[in-house]
Amino acid sequence: MSAAPLVGYSSSGSEEEAEAAARPRPRTGGSSRDHSPLTSQRLPVPDSVLRMFLGTEEEPEDDSEKHGGRLRTFPHERGNWATHVYVPYEAREEFLELLDMLLPHAQTYVPRLVRMEAFHLSLSQSVVLRHHWILPFVQTLKDRMASFQRFFFTANRVKIYTNQEKTRTFVGLEVTSGHAQFLDLVSEVDRVMEEFDLTTFYQDPSFHISLAWCVGDARLQLEAQCLQELQELVDEFEDSELLLRVLAQQVRCKSGNKFFSVPLK
Repeated sequence: MSAAPLVGYSSSGSEEEAEAAARPRPRTGGSSRDHSPLTSQRLPVPDSVLRMFLGTEEEPEDDSEKHGGRLRTFPHERGNWATHVYVPYEAREEFLELLDMLLPHAQTYVPRLVRMEAFHLSLSQSVVLRHHWILPFVQTLKDRMASFQRFFFTANRVKIYTNQEKTRTFVGLEVTSGHAQFLDLVSEVDRVMEEFDLTTFYQDPSFHISLAWCVGDARLQLEAQCLQELQELVDEFEDSELLLRVLAQQVRCKSGNKFFSVPLK
């Protein structure tokens, strides 16, 4: 069975542009030309000119082939910024060595699995923020996190996850100690989300570090025997107990292509 769903996130559009230019300007009174019969008669625009502008305002392209087959959780719109709150995990050399053992073994069951480009533990779903709300959102998040202390957590249980739509599968390491501290963080992040009328996090979340992912629902192939073998590799890895005990030092917010760090005390 899959645990709490995991939602992908991706940067979306940039700022709203040219809205003022698109608005008709108010007429200024007083000019005699406003009442001229010449200006009151509008000549028809030739068809050849009208055809010049057909298709120039296209919807943003959402080509899944350009990003590994992933599909957006929500449509791209100008001025919308995909936003995600998480605890970053800075992978050490020994962690990457462990991953170099786990991934090839998992690929014997699901060859299309690929390594994650970066590692983190989610504190929110991926939500949409309008550009002008990004800085107020981040400031509110900082205010909520001001009293939180750094804490240690351990993530050493292999688990298989899917996103909400079952279009992607993830191999992850689940948090086995420090769960209560993550719940406290999520509680505050949820309050920020509610202030901005955004979706809160999942009920009974399973905090984890995703290691690898693939397109589609691959739980059937990865759970049971493969999962047991991956867990044995983790348990037998040298100093895995120390390696997978991590100090959470900051919360990070990614909105579009912008990153904001919120240090813990």
